[in-house]
Amino acid sequence: MRNGFSKNLKDLRKLCALSQAQLAERLSVTVKTLSHWETAYSEPSIQQILAIAEYFGITVDELLKG
Repeated sequence: MRNGFSKNLKDLRKLCALSQAQLAERLSVTVKTLSHWETAYSEPSIQQILAIAEYFGITVDELLKG
């Protein structure tokens, strides 16, 4: 998932001018969790992927592939 999701998540967060803390709060995860997703250290669950895509108003395909 690294090549698409991690970069896309970070790019979307920055595009919306959100800090990691702000986005983590909105997604109900810790900053550490969000950081791990952005660096591809770990991956979100399918439910979390759906929530992220919904938050940004994009499809899961767009989130994962760009």
